[in-house]
Amino acid sequence: MTSIGGTEMVDWNLAVATATRFVRPGPEVSRDEARAIVAELRRHAKSSEAHVRAFTRMAQPDATGELPHDTPVLVVDRPGWIKANVAGFRAVLKPLLAKMEDRRSTVPGGAVLGAVGGKVTGVELGMLLSFLASRVLGQYETFAPASRDLPAAAQGGRLLLVAPNIVHVERELDVEPHDFRLWVCLHEETHRTQFTAIPWLRDHIEGEIQSFLGETDIDPGTLLERLREAAQSLAGAKPEGEEGDDGGRSIVDLVQTPAQREILGRLTAVMSLLEGHADYVMDGVGPDVVPSVAEIREKFQKRRASGAGRLDQALRKLLGLDAKLRQYRDGERFVSAVVEEVGMDGFNRVWTSPNTLPTKQEIAKPADWIARVHRKADGAP
Repeated sequence: MTSIGGTEMVDWNLAVATATRFVRPGPEVSRDEARAIVAELRRHAKSSEAHVRAFTRMAQPDATGELPHDTPVLVVDRPGWIKANVAGFRAVLKPLLAKMEDRRSTVPGGAVLGAVGGKVTGVELGMLLSFLASRVLGQYETFAPASRDLPAAAQGGRLLLVAPNIVHVERELDVEPHDFRLWVCLHEETHRTQFTAIPWLRDHIEGEIQSFLGETDIDPGTLLERLREAAQSLAGAKPEGEEGDDGGRSIVDLVQTPAQREILGRLTAVMSLLEGHADYVMDGVGPDVVPSVAEIREKFQKRRASGAGRLDQALRKLLGLDAKLRQYRDGERFVSAVVEEVGMDGFNRVWTSPNTLPTKQEIAKPADWIARVHRKADGAP
């Protein structure tokens, strides 16, 4: 646990307690219905494996004829998602928090952090997680550490399906529940396939994240202020009309140095690829196994674009979630254009090495990626 002046910089346990206390309750279901939903999600997660692997042609059998599969699937509630993500944040942010501790005496705002202490920071982080915990349907945790309650693969990684959120959205959209649950599982199983079938992918992303954190030249006081601003928004305490005062910057925007912008550009490209690929796959598999996929996609896209209201939209901008939505859209367009031009096997050259991943510019211009990876490799002029 990183600390400042003998006080924890982030009280992780308090973050979990705060988020769990303030997260909205899930939809009302009976005990028997809840058990049935959990069992169905597990079945869909299992059946999705074969559908995704057949469609993507990514996973190849090993010497024993077995397909790669070493990450557990966990069906969790909102508090379970909170606990898992706090554990992941703690692991990933450890280098950054250590660096902030080292700089406390010289960086403006360091004294503020020392005075406020980890409990306030824990509360603020908990408030943010309480907002996010009711919105995530599923998540592949790439760097998740294992715990007694939340197992993970030996190298990290687990797939989370957040049952109450899935039920909430299927009711809100008024779609066929069984179809929607399978559709969500297809998306999340694609992420699991990406990381289990491509051995270098996890290490590559982890290296980029750690390089980003290593380049961070952050003002701790500014970061704390942004966390407080987000927490105040959740509590309805932000003054009217203040949302646009910062020019629409997200928390991520405030911590970027020039070197970080380059790293973030590469991370944005690979995340756009992964998210767009998952969207492409679930819609590609969908017509064969999800009868109402067209209705689900239309309704879900409208919901994804509109958000849940003014507060939701303001927080999405503050937390950088609008960028996440663009990743789905831009990445899916890239995958679709490449597959149309060179086929699925041709698209799968993207997984050859970090050098064949698309750049941020190539995500917007798929023809440039095709020219770089295919035509040069095939000896075309």
